[in-house]
Amino acid sequence: MMVRLTLAMLLVCVSQFSVASLPDFASIVEKRSPAVVKIIAEVKAPSRSSREQMEELDELEQLPEALRRLFQYRNPPAPRGGGTGSGFIISADGYVVTNHHVVDGADRVIVRLSDRREFDAQVIGTDQRSDLALLRVEGTGLPFLSLGNSEDLKVGQWVLAIGSPFGLDYSVTAGIVSAKGRSLPTEMGENYVPFIQTDVAINPGNSGGPLFNLAGEVVGVNSQIFTRSGGSIGLSFAIPARVVSNVVKQLRANGEVVRGWLGVSIQNVDRTLAESFDLDRPRGALVAQVGGNSPAEGAGIESGDIIIAVDDAQIEVSADLPHVVGLLAPGDKVNVTVIREGDEKVLKVEIGALEADEIARVVTTPSEPGTVSMLGMTVKELEESDESGPAVRGGVAVSSVEPGSPAFEGGVRAGDILTRFGRVAISRLSDLEKASDGLESGDSVSVRLIRQGAPQFIGIKVPEND
Repeated sequence: MMVRLTLAMLLVCVSQFSVASLPDFASIVEKRSPAVVKIIAEVKAPSRSSREQMEELDELEQLPEALRRLFQYRNPPAPRGGGTGSGFIISADGYVVTNHHVVDGADRVIVRLSDRREFDAQVIGTDQRSDLALLRVEGTGLPFLSLGNSEDLKVGQWVLAIGSPFGLDYSVTAGIVSAKGRSLPTEMGENYVPFIQTDVAINPGNSGGPLFNLAGEVVGVNSQIFTRSGGSIGLSFAIPARVVSNVVKQLRANGEVVRGWLGVSIQNVDRTLAESFDLDRPRGALVAQVGGNSPAEGAGIESGDIIIAVDDAQIEVSADLPHVVGLLAPGDKVNVTVIREGDEKVLKVEIGALEADEIARVVTTPSEPGTVSMLGMTVKELEESDESGPAVRGGVAVSSVEPGSPAFEGGVRAGDILTRFGRVAISRLSDLEKASDGLESGDSVSVRLIRQGAPQFIGIKVPEND
């Protein structure tokens, strides 16, 4: 017997499927929104000096009486400045999480609940590197939220945000996770947060508010947006709950955050570098420099090593390394897997504290005698470094680079100091001549150089013979 579905039956089936497949945001909002708060950060207006006030009075005295009264009436004391943001309570004893930039520089911080209760908040501590702040309020019967496991979050899953965009308190927006592990370096070039990217509508005022999964757990703290108009364009970024938990724990205990430190300068591995290091594909974090007296130096990590794992955490791109190491505590002992000259090595490293890290400056003075030209670059001998900075252990100075040459295309520039060619350390011109003897058409060779005190690796492709 053939079964026939009428149009009405099909519509009912489609309707039931659509309802069943959509998440129930209403229940999450009803249960969780009472613990979401509005943050009001007040900043005192700068006080005017006595001289400025006297000059203003002198100007007023020169005006006719009617105008003088008008200006006196229309120039009240300057109001208090500041801004607003969002946050959420994480414990019954009144601890509140928000963004560092929401409360930075505030003279007074007010926390307002959805039931209109207001509390003066104490700033327990802030962490600029992660853009997180921990506050505390004194109150009874406070609702609170739990931090979930952001590691279980998958791209494509639904997420929900509650906050106060543009001062519109307790607004709710929803969307999906667009990506995980996004790297957004700060103005200082630091990169310790693997952001969750979403298309949830986030606007000014949402900062510091929670990002929920469908279980009603906080999986992130909304922190940044990309925009050209000042409004949401579907690119918003949240700090993962794993980072939030680590920072909150330290702020609550000590009022400050200490991060793990390895002591290396790193860079990404592109296709040419991967070929030059005999990798099957571009991956890992290439060590450009190892800091003196650093945990990395003590463990035997060398310039030119490619870090591919820290314990069980795989390092696919260089930005993964600070994300992983930053969550470690000083004193932790980890296995760091590196590729060195084509072989994998596992080194035991005791993690240090980030505060010990200093950027070394390399100062050099090139000398005139002797030059070698190869791959479109001309190099010459190098004198000892200036005693005011750490010495360069050998190397040759690049005096010129021909535009369009293999060296130029690879990224070599005049003034660079070449310290390694392929797998050979370069101390003098004779080292470079020997290292280049085996180069053949189509080869890729890695070159380590120092530019304005900063070390880096580049890959140079030897042209194919016609």
